[in-house]
Amino acid sequence: MKHKILIVDDDQAIRTMLSKVLVQEGYDVAMAFNGEDGVKMAEDKNPDLIFLDIGLPGINGIEALGKIKKNNPDQAAIMITAEGSIESAVAAMKAGARNYITKPFHIDEIRLLATETLETVRLRREVHILRSTQRDTFSLDDVIAQSESFKKIIHLAQRIAQSETTTVLIEGETGTGKEVLAKLIHYTGSRSEGPFVPINCGAIPKDLVESELFGSEKGAYTGSTQTRAGKFEAANGGTLFLDEVGELSPDNQIKLLRVLEEKSFYKLGSNKNIQVDVRIVAATNRDLQVAIAEGDFREDLYYRLNVAGIYIPPLRERQEDIIPLAEQFIHEYSASSGKPTPQFSPEAEERLLTYEWKGNVREIRNTMERLVLLEDGEIVTPENLDFLRIPTWRPAPKPSAPGPTNELSVDGTATESPFKLPPEGVVLDDVNKNLIQQALSITGGNQVRAAKLLGLTRGTLRYRLDKYGIQA
Repeated sequence: MKHKILIVDDDQAIRTMLSKVLVQEGYDVAMAFNGEDGVKMAEDKNPDLIFLDIGLPGINGIEALGKIKKNNPDQAAIMITAEGSIESAVAAMKAGARNYITKPFHIDEIRLLATETLETVRLRREVHILRSTQRDTFSLDDVIAQSESFKKIIHLAQRIAQSETTTVLIEGETGTGKEVLAKLIHYTGSRSEGPFVPINCGAIPKDLVESELFGSEKGAYTGSTQTRAGKFEAANGGTLFLDEVGELSPDNQIKLLRVLEEKSFYKLGSNKNIQVDVRIVAATNRDLQVAIAEGDFREDLYYRLNVAGIYIPPLRERQEDIIPLAEQFIHEYSASSGKPTPQFSPEAEERLLTYEWKGNVREIRNTMERLVLLEDGEIVTPENLDFLRIPTWRPAPKPSAPGPTNELSVDGTATESPFKLPPEGVVLDDVNKNLIQQALSITGGNQVRAAKLLGLTRGTLRYRLDKYGIQA
């Protein structure tokens, strides 16, 4: 498809020369000889590029550019000005022109300017299309939230999204949907028009993290053959999602902390300071409080990231979401493969509800994809789920006879269990609440030690403290 170029100039010799050069380059060329006609043709033909003379009769080129930009703010224009009229060229650039060219000009100069400007236009359009596609593929309607706990998380994320700059830390097990929540914060906030740039900190060798985050100059390290923009630069005006931030090495944690505090950085191999406007959303499946206690994560970085903290509980703690998620995924995979969507039998639903789902939402998605691929029936039965061989989750059975059991204490030594079971008939939530209160009493209110004593992550403990209204 040919690029369309409009030439607006009152000098017939200039119009003819420019037209001849541009047609030879393969462009589709239209011409106008005054500003009024140029504005009308720009609106009717929607050219990819306009060569626009500043010294036009009637409305001048700068006035014409203002009217054209009002109709199409993204219109690319190159201004034509007489030699020595630099003030006019500067005014045109302020009015939104991409570049300018002075008379008399060389043919090669025309070719180069047209090629470079149209390449910039093409890249801008691709970025716009990509961002529009990302918005289209993310919809709040696709976020399943039947459980009250996850509804509260969605509401909290939407409130956080209204702030442009607040840094967010999302904690939760692998596969709980941390990136989905990060996208929700981005696409429902004021930065939705900007880029959403994810990076998995745990998947990059530690000696390459700096160049990935901040970019590098040509020759900055062995194999660096060109200047590269880093993720911070790519996310300018939008959101940078730092997945698995707990896997960063101590050196890289210091570099990240410095950028968060100064909001600027240096590319690897450069002494030029680059400032960016980026919102940081970080995520981790590690208990960062434990990592801090063990010396693996910087406490100052933790508090810098955890301005707004969100904990996503595992799927086994929000069972109301399991069947809706399974139904959504099996419908998606059935539709994409051209198969009718099967229904779950009551026994199959029971199997899904009692399975532990250690991989959380990601494991449900993979399970539904396998079902659609391998099964052809209209009903999903428990037999179709036999590949879920990991023992299903059930509350621990009560001991057959009362008496102490040997367990590991907080310091790792064998000891009689410090916990007392409540009377028979008490519901599971009351059991959980009672055990948490006992653990906090034993550890003097230390949440990290209490979580270890209970076999929980600190994030899970904090979630349950909130759920049961326990004041630590």
